[in-house]
Amino acid sequence: MAKRYGGKYSPHGEADPTEQPSRGQFDGVRVEPAGARANILFIPPIPLVFLSLNDGALGMTIGLIAAALLTGAAFLLREGLRAEAAYNTRRTARRPAIPRKIFASVLTGLGTALASYRVEFLDAAAASDAGIIAPVLFGLAAAALHSVSFGLDPMKDKGMEGIDTFQQDRVARVIEDAETHLAEMTDAIKRAGDRQIEARVERFQDTARELFRTVEEDPRDLAGARKYLTVYLQGARDATVKFSDVYARTRDAQALAGYSELLDDLEQNFAARTRKMLLDDRSDLTVEIDVLRERLQREGVRLD
Repeated sequence: MAKRYGGKYSPHGEADPTEQPSRGQFDGVRVEPAGARANILFIPPIPLVFLSLNDGALGMTIGLIAAALLTGAAFLLREGLRAEAAYNTRRTARRPAIPRKIFASVLTGLGTALASYRVEFLDAAAASDAGIIAPVLFGLAAAALHSVSFGLDPMKDKGMEGIDTFQQDRVARVIEDAETHLAEMTDAIKRAGDRQIEARVERFQDTARELFRTVEEDPRDLAGARKYLTVYLQGARDATVKFSDVYARTRDAQALAGYSELLDDLEQNFAARTRKMLLDDRSDLTVEIDVLRERLQREGVRLD
């Protein structure tokens, strides 16, 4: 007898109640802060370069300088957006040392003004005053529109009150090295050519970054977490490099299983360390509250 095919993905299908939801490979995916609207600013300098090649020595020089300024502005904008995204994801963060987005707006204005002046310079019928005023107005308008479109850089520190800046600098250096290890892991695992194991590495990196944020919020935890941020991540990076080289050549299922087990162990250890730090912080807060309560009671203040 024919049997109607059905399932949870079929029309009027029902999901299996015993099936547990699994974490998808796209969970926790980080969106690139410098999206298409920032990357598209790399396009205008290209035609400007080609249009300037036949404009004589002075016209070509002005056009190439304008293209270089616009390209530099696009680079600064991209880095500024990434720095701002990193600033926003952290509870405690310092303002960017270099206001890249502001500099990008300035360079955009200068590049636009030079590109406009090139046109005025080539137009022999343009008046001398108009040849200066018009590029300045175009540059000011471009800089203003750039600032309105992309905003300004964060101009003040966030959540830094009462934090030892020396300890915070130590933490920043250690976490910068740890992020370098994660970036090297990402580059190495791409050689394996397996999207599932790449997603598995990304999930471990998300767990590791939770530990990073916990240490950033309380630099006193650096001593206990240092081996996780240095030794363990270095070992994970080295293991990833070796696995990728072997798996890319042999597609060995046993190597894949062993590497997956290593990631599971590392993820569990990092998550356990993060939980321990949070519990210790909560215990310290409880002790401080109890001490403050006893002090107020000795002063004759009763808390109900």
